[in-house]
Amino acid sequence: MNMISPPPLAAPPADGFDIPAYSASGNERALFEKAWEKRLPLLLKGPTGSGKTRFIGHMAASLGLPLFTVACHDDLSAADLTGRHLLKGGETVWVDGPLTRAVREGGLCYLDEIVEARKDVAVVLHPLTDDRRILPLERTGELLSAPPAFMLAVSYNPGYQNLLKNLKPSTRQRFVSISFDFLPRNKEIGVVAQESGLDESAVAPLVDLARRLRGLKGQDIEEGVSTRLIVYAASLIAAGLPRQEAVMAAIIEPLTDEPEVRAGLVEVARAVLG
Repeated sequence: MNMISPPPLAAPPADGFDIPAYSASGNERALFEKAWEKRLPLLLKGPTGSGKTRFIGHMAASLGLPLFTVACHDDLSAADLTGRHLLKGGETVWVDGPLTRAVREGGLCYLDEIVEARKDVAVVLHPLTDDRRILPLERTGELLSAPPAFMLAVSYNPGYQNLLKNLKPSTRQRFVSISFDFLPRNKEIGVVAQESGLDESAVAPLVDLARRLRGLKGQDIEEGVSTRLIVYAASLIAAGLPRQEAVMAAIIEPLTDEPEVRAGLVEVARAVLG
């Protein structure tokens, strides 16, 4: 039997290379590295702002992998990922999309919020997520084999699933999956303080407010407060903006456009912050 050696890690980052900060909440780093070693596709699932995209950036930089990130949306089609013929200088030329580039060159291709894309995207991904690891390009007649240095990762927010937008079991079961959630209180305080420059004692009430508001998800608000929003609020406070204004601009206003709901959130903020 021919043994297949694991793909070699890319060259480590050079001194001074900027690796996005990331605070692990479990064994996600080790799981990512094992999935990379065994050439397994990866699915990240969790609420908005729980660190999925930051984690991907951190791991790609840590391992020295080229990163091809695609923010999925309603109009994203398979052609947007694979490529298309374009008119340049009076000639029609083929231009690779980000997925095709990642397969040709090697690297990590990350599709953020995969359920937002059109249904034909999943069809293109299927042959890349089984033992074939191939990408058929019908428009050019090519059949690309993914190199050992290629990895596919996708993410989605299960809280936004509905009858029209969900990840089919036939697609979901092609991936190794990692569940993400918000950090424990003390870790989240440390992360926000580090990224905003605000003292932990001043950050703590903001995190407590966010945790309180997250309990309203699915009732008054569609999504909980992300760590990102807490960082925004703390950054504004660190820059000299009064706390009440910073919380309003960075936490309350982004959560809702409904006046009655906003008023209710303000009351919660007053109760928590004093």
